[in-house]
Amino acid sequence: MEQNDYHSIITVNTDISAAFESVQKRVDDWWTPNLEGSSDKTGDEFTVHFGDTFVVFKITELIANKKIVWQVTDCYLSWLQDKHEWTGTTLIWEFNAEAETVQISLTHKGLVPQVECYDSCVKGWNFFFKESLYKLLTVGKGMPETPKSAR
Repeated sequence: MEQNDYHSIITVNTDISAAFESVQKRVDDWWTPNLEGSSDKTGDEFTVHFGDTFVVFKITELIANKKIVWQVTDCYLSWLQDKHEWTGTTLIWEFNAEAETVQISLTHKGLVPQVECYDSCVKGWNFFFKESLYKLLTVGKGMPETPKSAR
């Protein structure tokens, strides 16, 4: 069966605990500094903000150095006709150590070609996951979205 959900993998030269912690607890260093809530343990909720756009996540699974699952419980995507398009989607982060490297897999279940934001959201994930998170893990500094007032 063909997988239509967004899926991507990066491989970084770091240890697995640093990779896991960067996704789990350093969202503001690679995605957006406009974050509220906590992502420390299963059941925690956090919200990311991009201007008037926001997404609320609940941590539904957390297996140290292996897997993190974020369920989108609410959102407001201001540029879309269906402003709640991500609600009910799931982000699945999987980590696998191989020799000197760590492979991080991201699947956004529900982000499929049939939804309105697919093209722009794929571009966004490709930037924040493949570039910003990658840079955080390889050079120590990501490229998170900054507030418009800081630009």
